Amino acid sequence: MPFRREGALRILLIGGGGREHAIAWALSKSPQVEKVFCAPGNGGTSNGFLKIENCSPSIGALDFNALLDFATVNGVNLVVPCPDAPLVKGITDHFRRKGFRVFGPSMDAARIEGSKYWAKDFMTRHGIPTATYRNFSAATDAFSFIEEQSETRFVVKASGLAVGKGVILTDSKEDAMAAIKDIMIDRIFGDAGDEIVIEEFLFGREISLTLITDGNVWKLFPAGQDAQRILDGNLGENTGGMGVCVPLELLSNSEFQQIESTILRPTIDGLKSEGYPFVGFICIGLMQTSVGLKLIEYNARFGDPEAQTLLPLMDSDSDLAEIMSSCIDGRLQAVHLGFEHKAAVSVVMAADGYPKLPQIGQLIQITPLPKHILLFHAGTKKKDDDFQTSGGRVLASVCVADSVKEAVQGAYEGVGYVHFSGKYYRTDIGSGYVV
Repeated sequence: MPFRREGALRILLIGGGGREHAIAWALSKSPQVEKVFCAPGNGGTSNGFLKIENCSPSIGALDFNALLDFATVNGVNLVVPCPDAPLVKGITDHFRRKGFRVFGPSMDAARIEGSKYWAKDFMTRHGIPTATYRNFSAATDAFSFIEEQSETRFVVKASGLAVGKGVILTDSKEDAMAAIKDIMIDRIFGDAGDEIVIEEFLFGREISLTLITDGNVWKLFPAGQDAQRILDGNLGENTGGMGVCVPLELLSNSEFQQIESTILRPTIDGLKSEGYPFVGFICIGLMQTSVGLKLIEYNARFGDPEAQTLLPLMDSDSDLAEIMSSCIDGRLQAVHLGFEHKAAVSVVMAADGYPKLPQIGQLIQITPLPKHILLFHAGTKKKDDDFQTSGGRVLASVCVADSVKEAVQGAYEGVGYVHFSGKYYRTDIGSGYVV
């Protein structure tokens, strides 16, 4: 077994996106951390960062046995699975059964994301305000339901995991029928469309809120707004996220109190009372409506690009490795998590053709950035001494500043330092907050 400092953390960070690069970056700043192994990681995590290195690229996030072997051979003493798919498939349970300390929810707890069908029923059981809905496991029943409705706008969701793209907003009954056909008959999201949820169409401002929990208490990250759709003006197809704006104040104190009492407390207590306390990150989507805040959905992990935007806001007294360890031990209340009183903005640069058929293999050129701009890799790989595109969302430029206006300017300044053929990004991230 490789040498390691007594008490030092050797972390296996599972995943390869921008979220994982940001988490690895934050963990590497902890004096408790000796090494962060990223599996499979990306071009950014293979780029010579202090304490960070990639595992073999042949070890993927769903290769549970290969990951377990790597962790055993390399003296890993903390496992951090990040993406939705391994969490929903039970990677936390797999490692815990072998005696590893794991920061992440069990397979049962991860159902809040793995099955929208189950999650909506969970919300109902625990009185959590959400859009009215119906669950369906047969397309014929879903078609009949739409035909009977007087409303014309609906949200049609694949129940399972669809890489952030399984939600279709419809403007007419015909659109809703087409969405049902696409998901349940044509199987555009594969097995994720075995079941669907049809919801009322909510109107208002969508907000992203992230928390970390040990299953009993939680601590909140600043609230932000995620640009989910591909085109400016929040139009076009859904994506995994094209950027995030975290203004200084997005929710009032009374709204935070309402969220904690009507959504967060019932969620954490509900999961615990049903036998699967949640340890890890939860990223929730909320809608500010004319009749109050409503929960749209859960993510059983840190969002992406929320992680890239929020983690740089943590203050110098916050140690992410210590916070994760405290959650595993059920003592989150005893550790500090604080944030600078600043704004943060991220702008995602995507490959041509994203989100349907992104073009990969393009050479990436990055000019050295000013210190006030951070660049997190997602769909990149290192080939010889060069970076190449390897996925749909390629890089995220992030800026933390005293105002939203300055953060927007810095994030877009960072975009200008990155060059690859077909680079695409939204031009309106944070525009609603520029003051």
